[in-house]
This record gives sequence, C-alpha cells and structure tokens, in this order.
Amino acid sequence: MTDVTPTHIAERVVEAILAQKLAPGERLGEQALAENFGVSRTMVREALMQLQARGFVEVQSRRGWYVVEPSADEARDAFAARRIVEAGILAEAGRPLAKVIRKLREHIADEQRAIAGADAATRAFLLADFHVCLADQMGHRLLCDVLRDLTARTTLAATLFQSRHEAAESCAEHAAIVAALEAGDTPHARQLMLDHIGNVEQALQVEAPPQPDADERLRSTLAPLSLPAGGRRSQARW
Repeated sequence: MTDVTPTHIAERVVEAILAQKLAPGERLGEQALAENFGVSRTMVREALMQLQARGFVEVQSRRGWYVVEPSADEARDAFAARRIVEAGILAEAGRPLAKVIRKLREHIADEQRAIAGADAATRAFLLADFHVCLADQMGHRLLCDVLRDLTARTTLAATLFQSRHEAAESCAEHAAIVAALEAGDTPHARQLMLDHIGNVEQALQVEAPPQPDADERLRSTLAPLSLPAGGRRSQARW
C-alpha cells in the first residue's frame, strides 16, 4: 500500500467507527494494524496518538490500545455539541442552490439503497455522513472535520447504548430536512434537524435497569424451582 500516512490510518479508523464496524471497547493491536496497512508500528503508533488526541482511542497500561467507551454524560455532551453546530449551520442558511439540493438528494438515495440492500456498514456510514455532507454542501468546510468527529462520537454512543432509532426513520428525517431547505424554509429545516438529533439521542438506552438489593437477589436465587408436576426429584444428597 502506497502513500499511507498516520492521518490516513486515523481516518480509516474513524470511518470504521462511523460504519459501526469498530465497537466501543474493541482492541486495536499495533502489529495487526501495521500488517493491515503495510507500514511500521511506529507509523501506527502515530496514528493511534492522533486518535487519542481526538478522543477516539485510549491506551491501557500493559494491555494496548482500545476504542473508547463513552459514558452517558460524554454521549449527552456530544449530542449537545452537535445541536449547537448543526443548528448554527442551518440558522445562517439561505435558500440553497439547486445543485446543493441535488447532491443532498443523491446522498439520501444512497441511504435508501443501503437500507433496502441490508448493507449495515454502508447504511450506518451514510446515515452519519449525511450531516458532514450537509455542512460541506452548505459551504461550511471548516466545520466538516469537527462535525465528522462529533458524529463519530455519537455513533459510538449509539453502538454502546444500543440505539432503538431505526435507519429508515433517520433517512426519512434527513429527507424532510432537505425538503424544507428546498422550499426555502430554513427555520423549519433547523427545527427538523434539532428534532432529529434529539430523536437519536432519546433512542439511546442509557438508563441501566434497576438492580435488586443484595438480600432480594439472594432470596430470588435460593427460591425453589418451579418444576413440572410429577417431575420433582427426591432431594439430592452430597
């Protein structure tokens, strides 16, 4: 593989996160990455340090590099940051040019094909990338990298907390945003974007189910089994 740089390796890792092919807590072995990209472990280590600075990986003493597992608070913070950035992009939007709308509709058509074809990785990537594509098409290229990282963070949260938000639902919400932009109703497009981000966040299962206290758990554990009638064996002897 030619022209591989630490930045190239880092971007491939982020793409894998956006496609939900890399899960939170997954180990990233230096040697395996070096062999995959045909580079030295030194170059891989530089890429991993870039990713560490961006908040995507962490190094554990004597264990190696791992994809981060965001806490519930970190997930909420990432969604809040996305609301600020994406609402700001749309707040200043005028009526987009026809070619911008065409590009966004092409992106949504790609999402729909991936959903229909049950291509989970491409589907996940395209649904996340819509937001980066929107920023790019609206002329906010300096925000594309920021938004890509924020979207990757919320993707990790969606993977970790088992989001219930359906892909088809996200795609439909994207289409509604583009329709509002095409109609020149940017305030409505902005509100639809805020609603969409809120829907994705609310679909996360961040609340752990209540756990019984120790005494209740012991009572439950030692309760007699409900065996079928006539099927109870005599008391075992040890």
